[in-house]
Amino acid sequence: MLRALAVDDERPSLEELLYLLNADPRIAGVEGAGDATEALRRINRALQSGPDGPDAIDVVFLDIQMPGLDGLDLARLLTGFARPPLIVFVTAHEDFAVQAFDLKAVDYVLKPVRKERLAEAVRRAAQLLDAAPRITVSEPDPDQMPVELGGVTRFVAVDDITHVEAQGDYARLHTTRGSHLVRIPLSTLEERWRSRGFVRIHRRHLVALRHIDELRLDAGSVSVLVGAEELQVSRRHARELRELLLRRTAH
Repeated sequence: MLRALAVDDERPSLEELLYLLNADPRIAGVEGAGDATEALRRINRALQSGPDGPDAIDVVFLDIQMPGLDGLDLARLLTGFARPPLIVFVTAHEDFAVQAFDLKAVDYVLKPVRKERLAEAVRRAAQLLDAAPRITVSEPDPDQMPVELGGVTRFVAVDDITHVEAQGDYARLHTTRGSHLVRIPLSTLEERWRSRGFVRIHRRHLVALRHIDELRLDAGSVSVLVGAEELQVSRRHARELRELLLRRTAH
């Protein structure tokens, strides 16, 4: 029995997919997500549940073209997990099949989805699940961040990241040795790394408290020095930042 997550930004398509999956006797339960960021939060919640918990996920039925983080981006992120869920892409476009199977997708189902074709994808996923007694979402290494460089996935230590800069739907990770562009919203990284000492100082910047060298006050404006770079702090974030730095100094 498979525990599934369906992801599609178009509500009618998502509802149709949920209906068909719920009707399959091999699906023990399925939930829906309206975009890849929501799906990532749902998967992270599954980690808290554990492999035998009520929120565990065996397979993700994933649309590809979505605003912001798309299906291929999410699939690449999941490759950084120790034991990722199975992926079945469900899309209206044939053009991404090669990329999808490079990401070890179980199947590639074209829209409009036919009941018999989806059933075949479920059968393949169930067969793989039987071959590996437990394929569930496990926590990725929290100390590493996967980045792509020249078609190769590398891992950057989170402790080496000094600050993060929003660039549209992307975020640029800055380290003392350079920077890396990842397709993850700044808000997602803020939520994920809050407990690791990262704090929002501006709508465009997230900073690691341990890498702040100076807090500067000049004629009512506030900025921080991170290495050789001076970053502005917005008024709405200035008070919280000062309190966090004072608390950190006190300890």
